[in-house]
Amino acid sequence: MPLAPAITNLEELKNHPAVARLLAWNSAAVEGVKFDRDEMTIYVERGAIREVCALLRDDPACPFNFLSDITCVDWLPSEPRFEVIYHLLSISKKERVRLKVRLDSASPAIESVTSVWPGANYFEREVYDLFGVRFTGHPYLRRILMPEDWEGHPLRKDYPVEGYR
Repeated sequence: MPLAPAITNLEELKNHPAVARLLAWNSAAVEGVKFDRDEMTIYVERGAIREVCALLRDDPACPFNFLSDITCVDWLPSEPRFEVIYHLLSISKKERVRLKVRLDSASPAIESVTSVWPGANYFEREVYDLFGVRFTGHPYLRRILMPEDWEGHPLRKDYPVEGYR
């Protein structure tokens, strides 16, 4: 059975509860959408991520009340180089949504969402440690997996395979 093609047209997806809520709040905050293999991805403007997360957590029509993960992808040599990815779950609706924020290599920084979900603390520290993405407003942004004196960020694509010598 062939897979259905991905839907990337915002007009076709504007009735999805999460997309509709964000467009009603601030249409400039939504940079794009993608629905592929029954998974919704919303590309969010970098300065709006904390407000978007709070909105989706608190909205009764789409209560994404659980942050299951934050991760990152390094798209070197492309720009924007980094994508920070937030996986949200609505327990009551049994639905998931993925938020993506693109960051350029010149300033890989984004606002922390620990004020929305305190559990984001460790996810953000892991992304900082392994990719070097800074989370402004984070209460305790330090390395979590690598030693404090470690040079570089091991999951960046320009990190040497055998480490720095």
